[in-house]
Amino acid sequence: MLRFMPVGDSMTIGSAGEHTWRHRLWQLLRGTYDPAVTLVGPRETLYDQQTGAPTSLAYADPDFPRAHLAGWGEGWLHMAPLIGDAIRDCRPDVLLVSLGLIDLGFYTNAEQTTENVRAFITAARAADPCVRMVLLPVIPNVRAESDAPFADQVTLFNVLLAKAVADLDEPRSPILLASPPPSYDIHVDTYDGTHPNASGERRIAEAFAGAMREAWGIGRVCAARTL
Repeated sequence: MLRFMPVGDSMTIGSAGEHTWRHRLWQLLRGTYDPAVTLVGPRETLYDQQTGAPTSLAYADPDFPRAHLAGWGEGWLHMAPLIGDAIRDCRPDVLLVSLGLIDLGFYTNAEQTTENVRAFITAARAADPCVRMVLLPVIPNVRAESDAPFADQVTLFNVLLAKAVADLDEPRSPILLASPPPSYDIHVDTYDGTHPNASGERRIAEAFAGAMREAWGIGRVCAARTL
């Protein structure tokens, strides 16, 4: 069975009442690769916007493997120290990572965020030298429309992310840089200019699934794994 770990921020954990792109991706993976796929991770809940805490299990459709490593307000800065233990405990074959917006918005500039990307990758490989990774560039949100310096930081980070992927990619632990979801429109595919609605969830899921279809198909992951 192939094991995929979604890693992300508020766009990945999702809110009470949503399907999440994790659910949409699981559906795509079952059709694209093999029914024997699952999602793994140390967390399972959604964020409850009423209480302001990640305590909800009120998925729009709870009948899927809901595990993940995602948190509302968490970014590369927060996930880099957690990823090693998460891999050792949950044994994912592939990490599906959507991070960076919260870092750039509140914590670190583009260069500092890229250093945390590199720290994350180093820690992931220390836990499993054969783990695969698919990284999604930051999707600019509504803030980027009115805050030019922030928009510039998003653009710069995505350039630096591509360079980090090129630098750190290696055969036994390959890293894919997914393309941004095609035709993604924050005024159509989100409910607040940042967080995906149903159409946005589907577009993000397809960005991950499409990258893996195009680059890997059905192949080998390190010594004894298949993908």
